[in-house]
Amino acid sequence: MPPSPKWVELADHIRKQIASGDLSPGDKLPSTSQLCQLHGVSAIVVRNAMLTLKAEGLVVGVPGVGVFVAER
Repeated sequence: MPPSPKWVELADHIRKQIASGDLSPGDKLPSTSQLCQLHGVSAIVVRNAMLTLKAEGLVVGVPGVGVFVAER
């Protein structure tokens, strides 16, 4: 089985942090540049992961402020 794309792995990692309670509703996620450094990925990988999580309703973006864990 081929490895998952990096954006899928990053989205899964954040999804698990939300499910486990490590990230709670209202918590701000690290910035794109911080996520790039933490996970050794490019900005496009972070962007794709965030788009996926937003589409699932797990996070919400506030322009100019950041990305936050959505309220349930």
